[in-house]
Amino acid sequence: MLPDAASVLIVDDEPNICHSCVKILSKSGYHTEFALNGYEALKMLADRQYDVVVTDLKMSALGGMQVLARVKEACPDTLVIVITGYSTVSSAVEVMKMGAFDYLPKPFTPHELRAVVGQALAHRESRLKNRQLKNDTAAPRRVSHQLVGSSPKIKKVITMVEKVAPTDATVLIYGESGTGKELVARAVHANSSRADKVFFAVDCGTLSGSLLESELFGHVKGAYTGAHQDKAGIFRQADTGTVFLDEISNIGLDVQAKLLRFLETRELMPLGSTARHPVDVRLIFATNQHLEEMVRAGTFRQDFYYRIYVYPILLPPLKERREDILPIAYHFLDQFRRKMDKPVTGFADDAVTRLVEYGWPGNVRQLRNVVERAIILCDKETIGLKDLPLLSAISDIENLFDHTPTTNDALKAVKALIRQKAVARVECNFITHALASNDWNVTRAAKAVGMQRPNFQNLMKKHAISLPQRR
Repeated sequence: MLPDAASVLIVDDEPNICHSCVKILSKSGYHTEFALNGYEALKMLADRQYDVVVTDLKMSALGGMQVLARVKEACPDTLVIVITGYSTVSSAVEVMKMGAFDYLPKPFTPHELRAVVGQALAHRESRLKNRQLKNDTAAPRRVSHQLVGSSPKIKKVITMVEKVAPTDATVLIYGESGTGKELVARAVHANSSRADKVFFAVDCGTLSGSLLESELFGHVKGAYTGAHQDKAGIFRQADTGTVFLDEISNIGLDVQAKLLRFLETRELMPLGSTARHPVDVRLIFATNQHLEEMVRAGTFRQDFYYRIYVYPILLPPLKERREDILPIAYHFLDQFRRKMDKPVTGFADDAVTRLVEYGWPGNVRQLRNVVERAIILCDKETIGLKDLPLLSAISDIENLFDHTPTTNDALKAVKALIRQKAVARVECNFITHALASNDWNVTRAAKAVGMQRPNFQNLMKKHAISLPQRR
């Protein structure tokens, strides 16, 4: 038995039940002990801490209700599962109201026992982590460029940032929309020798080819209609600093050619000028597209692709690093509660469960918006599921599944309500994913999914989906 294995105490006045449960759970790697009555269980609980207590409801000496009450009072971090051969709806409701984690009627299978104990342990771990993160918000704040998370995938990203930051190598960041590509770029800049110099972030998807070229390289007076004076481009303004070019896949072939020449010579020529200017600037690129496919399609220059593919960093989506969801949520919670001056200190257990289970199609950006909205809605110290409208819709549907109608009319009503809520959930995910995949640009998102912009906006209004505040 591993020394750090989860500990489970079985309480039942039938020895064969105790021995069977111990055998089943021990095979799963749990440190399992048993007590033959409630008094013996309380003595064992006074001597050591158990992660989970599985107790019979009806026992001759101190029943399960009393054990549950004493455990909740003396060991609040210990979760209690009640088992009984006298299963009734009223008894189930009563023990759940008293704080039991779950209710398991006899006879139960080994699989059912292992499943409910596993769920209890997962819930306990999540609750303890929630509390720790809640306490951590009182610690000194992270600097703005620091990446939040401890999953293996984000640790790999952090390691790659640490290795490339001290160099002047060109970096290409891959990742879905909303994963935090600009945050990675800022981390590279902040950990480089250019940290005290300027950092420019440019969204290439919002500028046309000629305008983007003028913004980057600058222009001289008279270069085109409306160019009434010389303009120093971003590259000259960022001399000795860093420029981050996001959505590089949206740059036209002509501008790609000029960027390629700039990368090779480190000289720029403003529009309308024949003079060349040497510039010392580090370039970091980012995209959510497969550039190799674009090269094969002829929409992205192969030589330019090879030139920027020096040090690629793949930023994983949030759904592939779920252990980072709660730390990131607390990071945003502390950020917004300070800004709004609201006494919100953490997330309730039901909110934590939904935050971790949700798919997050919009990744970190969507999580940020959800937390910001939750703090606005929350009127207590702890954010609950009701403060997370998108996630609470999931819970509403599951509650309907648990409801058993007793008449044909009630059955029809429940079926209609499930269809209504399920469609609403799909529509909400559809709109959110479309926006997140197009940098929360309504026009681009509507076009990408083949909808008219007014119809797309109507769905946004229907589900109260708002755009993030630009900073």
